Order: sequence, then structure tokens, then C-alpha cells
Amino acid sequence: ALQPLFKMSYSFSQVGDPHPGQPYKGGNFCAFLPDNKEGLKIAVLLKKAFEHGLTFQIKSCNGEERVTWGLIPHKTSWDGGKARNGYPDSQYLREVGTVL
Repeated sequence: ALQPLFKMSYSFSQVGDPHPGQPYKGGNFCAFLPDNKEGLKIAVLLKKAFEHGLTFQIKSCNGEERVTWGLIPHKTSWDGGKARNGYPDSQYLREVGTVL
């Protein structure tokens, strides 16, 4: 299994974020991909998306700014199915590939 881990530190939001200049909370974000040809292809595309600032967004939650997943779907669990952002989900790699 491939397991990308993103560590987002606490920082200050920038122009284009909901409240520029305000501090926001970071966090650790973990995703799962199958360790096969298609999973590796998606991992490369997800890395490019991360490098272009497309993986995460800053949202306001209970009066506090924090990092959350962006619009690119990620599997955050090995189980639970599509409804819980997990596997099995036979369409996931195709769907995320289309988004990327």
C-alpha cells in the first residue's frame, strides 16, 4: 500500500485565503493508494497537485482557521467504502485521475 502523509504546520493565511494574514491550524493528513501501476500513477499526479497548492484549503471552523482537504478526493481509510472515504471503491482511481 502507498500511504502519502502530509504534515501541514501552523502558519498565516495568504492572499486568496478566507482571511488573509490570520493564523491557521495545520495538521497531519494521511491518504491511501493501492501499491500497483495505477496507484503509482495517481501518486505522481497527487504530488504535482500538492506542489501547485491544490491539495488543501483553509476553512473557517468555529471561528478558527484550519487546513482541510481541498476538492481532490483522497482515501483516508482502507475500509468503510466510498461513504467513509475508504475502500472498497472500484471507481476511485478513475474518478481521482479525472479530477487531476
